[in-house]
This record gives sequence, C-alpha cells and structure tokens, in this order.
Amino acid sequence: MAGILLDTSALYAIADRDDKWHKGMVDAVGGRAGDRIVPVSVLVEACYLVSTYLGVAAERRLVRAVIGGDFLLEGLNLRDLERAEAVLQKYADANIGFVDASIVAVAERLKVRTIATTDRRHFQLFRPKHCSTFELLP
Repeated sequence: MAGILLDTSALYAIADRDDKWHKGMVDAVGGRAGDRIVPVSVLVEACYLVSTYLGVAAERRLVRAVIGGDFLLEGLNLRDLERAEAVLQKYADANIGFVDASIVAVAERLKVRTIATTDRRHFQLFRPKHCSTFELLP
C-alpha cells in the first residue's frame, strides 16, 4: 500500500500552528489526505498531548479531522501487537515506546515505507522487514 504513516509528533505538529515543525509537516503531508494513515495507538497518544498542551477544542478538531477523512485510521490486530512486542524487545536498549513499535508493525503489514515524524532518532534506527529503512518526512 502506498501512503504515509504519521506518528504522534507529526499529528501534534499539524495541530499546533506554533510548533517549529508545523509548516514543514503540513508541506510534506498536507496535500495527501487519502494517503495519510494514523494507527489508532498514535491517535490516542496525540489526543492526550493535544488536549494537554493545546486544549480540548484542539483535540476535538483533531478527532473531527479523522472522522472527516483527513486521515485514515488504522486499527491494530493481534499480529501487530505481537510484532510491536518483538520490536520493543529487539530495540530495548534504545528506550523506544509501544506507540513507535506499533507504527513499525503497521508499516510492515501495510508495506508502507514512508513515516511522517520529527523523531529521527528512533525511526532511523529501525530496520523494518519490508524495506531496508524508512523514508522520513519532512
């Protein structure tokens, strides 16, 4: 599947016009509404951060954007959870979290090679099963 998987930092940057990554992220993924995939784990974490730092109204805008089709919401299945746990184990020394591991699992399942993220450190480290490295945006 062609597309872009968004991590929490990407959703947050899009939601926060004052974020230093906002313009770059919007430029990188803004015109690709049908291709922007958000794992449910990312949405949960992003909603928490957006609500905490930008307020409930901003959180509601984000949820409405997903409902309206601006992003494709992707669930996690049992195999994704198993793969995420394996990723957590493999990269245990790197202190990655479940959400990033779940992004790797979903990317592998959907054969997505492009990740929108500001978290270069972790996503440059990963060696997914379906490609040598991820292409990172912006």
